[in-house]
Amino acid sequence: MSDTSRYVMPTGRLSAALLSLSNRTVAALTRAGLSVWGSRVLAVRGRASGEWRTTPVNLLTLDGRRYLVAPRGHTQWVRNLRVAGTGELRLGRRAEPFAAVELPDADKPAVLRAYLKRWKFEVGVFFDGVDDTASDDELLRIAPGYPVFRLADA
Repeated sequence: MSDTSRYVMPTGRLSAALLSLSNRTVAALTRAGLSVWGSRVLAVRGRASGEWRTTPVNLLTLDGRRYLVAPRGHTQWVRNLRVAGTGELRLGRRAEPFAAVELPDADKPAVLRAYLKRWKFEVGVFFDGVDDTASDDELLRIAPGYPVFRLADA
């Protein structure tokens, strides 16, 4: 019997092309002011250039707090946000400034679980088979590879 309850994203050039197209589509809709499942455009000043850098992100709200999770790991936006400490979440013409605090690994499991539960269909491929049903120990094991930021008003 096969388990059809878990979606596995195909690998290879085709899936990379589909993912890239999906990211561009979500980013375009978000820039136009249409949030797709909580999508925003994250704007952060570059750590070397000082220029605004943008990327689409999924904004997670959990227990009244807002978080950004980096499903692709220690990316450029993560490095820039660590240095800047602040950024903007954009939706259409609205830009909401925020301050960010990176969570320690021990505080990540509940946030990672909620993030995976909501966006597994989109980002599950980046989590190497770990999903929202994983144990806290498993989520703690992978936590160092997935930066998480708690957002506050700037």
